[in-house]
Amino acid sequence: MTARATIAGDAPPALVRAIETYVRHVALERGRSPHTVAAYRRDLLRYAAFVGGLGRQEPVEITSADVAAFVTELRDPSVPLDESGAAPAAVSASSAARMLSSVRGWHRFLVEEGILTADVARDQKPPRQPKRLPKAISIAEVEALLEACAGDDPLMLRDRALLELLYATGARVSEAIDLNVDDVIGDDARVGTAVRLFGKGRKQRIVPLGRYAQEALDAYLVRARPLAAPRGAATPALFLGARGARLSRQSAWLVIRAAAQRAHLDVELSPHTLRHSFATHLIEGGADVRVVQELLGHASVATTQIYTLVTADAMREAWATAHPRAR
Repeated sequence: MTARATIAGDAPPALVRAIETYVRHVALERGRSPHTVAAYRRDLLRYAAFVGGLGRQEPVEITSADVAAFVTELRDPSVPLDESGAAPAAVSASSAARMLSSVRGWHRFLVEEGILTADVARDQKPPRQPKRLPKAISIAEVEALLEACAGDDPLMLRDRALLELLYATGARVSEAIDLNVDDVIGDDARVGTAVRLFGKGRKQRIVPLGRYAQEALDAYLVRARPLAAPRGAATPALFLGARGARLSRQSAWLVIRAAAQRAHLDVELSPHTLRHSFATHLIEGGADVRVVQELLGHASVATTQIYTLVTADAMREAWATAHPRAR
């Protein structure tokens, strides 16, 4: 049986046990979010099934050539994976890099725990990724998106509060839906002036709220959330779904998409669009890149500096349109 024939099948039990040990480690000791932990497990089970198809039953049997073959397989699945003849689509360079990161983390953990003596994944390099600028929308488009949630309907009040908060803080969607009511901070009992966000690794940061976000949150907390809360079990969650439970990531994405449709925005939106727009508009307005780094919760300023490229791109476009010698 070939490696391709087993990627979709069951992974060897010994490898699965080692993966579950690592997954518990990243969840409990490193404080990774449930979404991140699920991604680690999914990536590593695919990897384990692949090397299992090469005949590897124990972690100690895996070689550096096996790791390299796995990365190649992700980018070029030209031969069917199973007996049905179905071949999966190649994953993107960013997805392959993420999977390799999971694999390298697992192997490094096995060495640290003394289960392996050599890290066979250490020298494996991820595929080169194309340089992509974050997609931001204009201030006018942001305003149209927010106004598409105007109204006194409880769901509209919730949606407006969610979108105002995302744009005011640059929060990731997962950070916003993880907020509890107590994470809204302020001197006034009704209106919060900042929110406590928990980023990757549960790293905490405090981000201020502008007047519009404060007013939207106040309207939601006073006039909408009390109507939704009694429908479900008691929950500290800030944003609630129609049934009274914490709003899910998928539901938050549907809120954004529905608002974009009502606003007739002919632009491609993603759950990160308001985060990208927040950072781009701050830098365009003269904010220091290190301040934006702290607001976004980036570990390295190098990650934040990509937003300065967005601004430079806009400047070049304006020059090409307006300068008499641009043509």
